[in-house]
Amino acid sequence: MKNILLLISFLTISQKYYGQDNKYKNVIEQLFVVDNDDQKYRLEIQYLEEKYGIHSRQVDSLWNLMRITDSLNLIKVKAILDKYGWLSEAEIGTQCNTALFMVIQHSDLKTQEYYLPLMRDAVKNKKAKPNELALLEDRVALRNNKEQIYGSQIGQDPTTLKYFVLPLIDPENVDKRRAEVGLRPIAQYLEHWDLNWDIQQHKKDVEVYKQRLLQKK
Repeated sequence: MKNILLLISFLTISQKYYGQDNKYKNVIEQLFVVDNDDQKYRLEIQYLEEKYGIHSRQVDSLWNLMRITDSLNLIKVKAILDKYGWLSEAEIGTQCNTALFMVIQHSDLKTQEYYLPLMRDAVKNKKAKPNELALLEDRVALRNNKEQIYGSQIGQDPTTLKYFVLPLIDPENVDKRRAEVGLRPIAQYLEHWDLNWDIQQHKKDVEVYKQRLLQKK
């Protein structure tokens, strides 16, 4: 019975988004492929890091393939955004709507800064998700040597391989900001990396991180 319901659901979605009357049919088809290509190497990298180590030949090889794929995906997504703007879930479905964000999130800083205002407007017009915008805001802030807002970006110590939350503004109130954009509490978020949220430890980790950056200059 469950499989029958899933099949009916799939057919309904297919008719809605792939029907001849959908003017974004070609866009949807492109974005399904883009979404798959965006995620497949990242999932494989996580597996290979655990199996062979973060600096292994296998991981390095996959990183190169991922960078090439990201570049090709970005060409496709930029063409879509420049022609249609930020298409909503109602127009292209949830998966494809998220694919637009994922490709921009994985792009270079110049591209992220260019499309950030477009995504902000899309959130205001309910065409993009506030929680996804939050992740882009954090990444752009850190790349500009500022503190992130929502604590979404995680770093890894190259020596100990320990994960930590990258520099975060006002960590005492981070959960309030996260709730405002629909993100779960940071303690729950960090469970993915087997981390406990400890503000004092976070501040110590950030100091070590900043010292390391100064040594590289």
